Parts: sequence; C-alpha cells; structure tokens
Amino acid sequence: MADHYDLLIRNGTCVLPWGVEAADVGVRHGRIAAIGAASGATADDTVDARGLHVLPGLIDPHVHLRDPGDAAVESIPTGTKAAVLGGLAAVFDMPNTAPAITDAAALVRKQAYAETNAWCDIGLYVGATKSNIAALAELEAARGVCGIKVFAGSSTGDLLVEDDASLERVMRAGRRRIAYHSEDEYRLQARRGLFAAGMPYATHMQWRDVECAFLGTRRLLALAQATGRPAHILHVSTAEELDYVRDFRDLCTVEVLVNHLTQVAPDAYDRLGGFAVMNPPIRDARHLEAAWTAVRNGTVDCIGSDHAPHARAAKQRPWPDCAAGLTGVQTLVPVMLDHVNAGRLSLTRLVDLLCAGPARVYGVVGKGRLAAGYDADFTLVDLKRQRTIEESWIVSPCGWTPFAGMRVTGWPVATIIRGQPVMREDALLGAPRGRLVRFR
Repeated sequence: MADHYDLLIRNGTCVLPWGVEAADVGVRHGRIAAIGAASGATADDTVDARGLHVLPGLIDPHVHLRDPGDAAVESIPTGTKAAVLGGLAAVFDMPNTAPAITDAAALVRKQAYAETNAWCDIGLYVGATKSNIAALAELEAARGVCGIKVFAGSSTGDLLVEDDASLERVMRAGRRRIAYHSEDEYRLQARRGLFAAGMPYATHMQWRDVECAFLGTRRLLALAQATGRPAHILHVSTAEELDYVRDFRDLCTVEVLVNHLTQVAPDAYDRLGGFAVMNPPIRDARHLEAAWTAVRNGTVDCIGSDHAPHARAAKQRPWPDCAAGLTGVQTLVPVMLDHVNAGRLSLTRLVDLLCAGPARVYGVVGKGRLAAGYDADFTLVDLKRQRTIEESWIVSPCGWTPFAGMRVTGWPVATIIRGQPVMREDALLGAPRGRLVRFR
C-alpha cells in the first residue's frame, strides 16, 4: 500500500544536515515523516518544488515587534506577516516593549496574545532589570521563553543593567544562555558630551565607537568566566570583538546582523541619513570584512535582522534625536540569498546561520534541521529569481526599509509552518497559526 501524507513536497532540492540532495518530503501531523523518493505516495496537499531549494524553516532570532507598544509602527500580527512573507518560519521577539516583558504577568499576557495573533512561530525574550533578578530563573523556564536579554548598554527602551555587580547577580540567577547587548554604558555616557546635536548622522559610529563595543564584550566575558554562565553576544560589530571571542568558545556564542554584513560607512550614512542609524552602529569596511571572515571561519553562530522599526518621522530627526533601529525581518532572507549568489557564503552555511545555529544557541526543540521527526517547517527559495526590494512590498506599518532599491538574486517563494503553507508567491494563506517555540 502506498504511503499517504498530509503534505508532500515533490521535486525539490533539499538542504539536509548531511548535504544537498534532490528529494521529496512527506509530512504527517505537522512533522517530517519521510525524506526521499516518493513516486507512489499520495497526499492531501502537494507542493511542486521543481526548480526550488527546500530549506528547513528559517529563523530570525532577533526582532523587536514593538508589541505591546505602538501598533502604528509594528505589532505581532504585522511583524509576523512580514516574517512569513520574507520566508521565515519563526522569530524570537525582544522584551523592550511598552510596558517591558520583565515579570510573570506581562509574560503571560504576551504568551496568550502571541498564540492567537502570530503568523509564524515565536519565541519570547524576558528582560533583565536590577529589580527582577530574583525571578529570572523562573521566568527563563516559562513556556515559549528563548532566554534572558540584558542591555548592558542603553538602547531603545528603559531596560539597563550596566554595573558589574548587578550583571554578576543576573548571571547567577538561572542556567540558560543569556543574550547581551554589550556596549559599555559608562563609555557611552562619558563620550556623549564630545558631540553636538545636529552633527552628521555618521557621528553615531564615532560616539558608539569600537572601544565602546569591545570594552562591553570584554567585561561581559570576564563575568561569564567568573560565573560559568554561557553568554550569547548579540550584533557583534567590530573586528576586535570577533577576534577576541574566539578564545571564549567554551562559554560564548556570537550573532552578527545582516546590516553589518551588507551596509558600510560612510556610504550608508551618506545615502540613508537617519535611516542608517542603529545600535551598535554601521561601521567601516574593515569591520564588514572581519564579519565575513568570522562567518567563513565559524566564529559566527547565527545571523539576525535586529528588526527594530520606528515611524519615518522619528528616523528623520536630526542626530542624535533620530530613533536608532532599522527594519529587517522581511528582507533578511532575500538579502542573505543575494550574498549566497555573490559567493560570499554557501547555501548550507546560510541554513546553519539562520536555522541550525539559532536552534543550537537557544536550545530549540523540534526545529533547526530538515530531518525526520522535526517540525515540518520549510522555506522554499528560488535561487535564480531576480527582484528589486521595494517599499510597497513591506507590510510593517512604518512602511520603509534601508534596503529599498536593492536588486537581489534569490527570493523566498513559500513558507510552510508545521506542514501548513502560510505564504506562497507573496500571498498570505489562511489565518494566523503561530505557536510558541519550545525550548529545552
């Protein structure tokens, strides 16, 4: 008797943990049931992936969906629509919302809201503060929580844990890897008076300079060594940090942003003005090349977008009053596929950085591999399709992207989550069906 599946993906080229192979994929009950030739099989639904590459469902481990907050800028419904349109099956959402996710009541509200409004699966960060340290161990073990986020340097929002004593207390509360924004707050404040309002937007990278980031990372890794608590350094942006962290691989994992692999100063500030301002800042070509070297030699564990939307008016203010943060969840996959086509990394390395890497760093259960028994999450991409990124395609309410006008080769054409197609050829399918990601 022929095998029967809920969903059958036929004729695709699959990126498997052991290599790239032509294979069919059968799905039952939301999980991958079979990989291989399925010539005699039947299915309730069939997707013809001829000419396409079938990737495990890609993950953006670093987004700010601003929910709760200002729905006119972004929300979980709109941000996760953007994610699936951009080929992502899951996102991990940051806690610096309004109000912030720092206690059990706020977390429970967000868990319930996300499960009824998200278009893709979602993990939730909990923010560390100086006043919630005693509760962190319980909060990090809650359903759908990917980890604790620590802002050791100030960014958007009012979460800040800047002194060594408080940072050490956070590190001794709980067991899972902590994700850090690692700029040094003391250096940030000491340097602020060196610059005047209205200076060029490129001043942002002079204020938040290399030593600001490098000092923050050195301090954090010294504390991680002292406490034995594993650290995940977010948006590493300097050559100095990327060289330094290689001596701490027993404790430290590393994220690099698509922006720091794609945009370079001074060009980005000249072209985009306030729409290039983010924390940590876009830097010069030396640091971009160091980031690519770190991608190629394995120093980097995952890539994120740090999707952090703001209203256009907030980005158009003079420096330093312009809001810091860039949109990116919808453009992450197309931009990275363009890098694949340009020969900067292989497709298998891209899958490692946008799927297996986040799963490994955060302890995701059931995602991260195209393998039997795993969640039936898939990103189908056309590596040959050429397209220009246009702001009319962006569904985040703020409506802008720093990559507007960029011509890319490679495009996500379908997103499937737990066996359910949610996007095909720029069209959303069905209704929100996202669930909280499971973590160890």
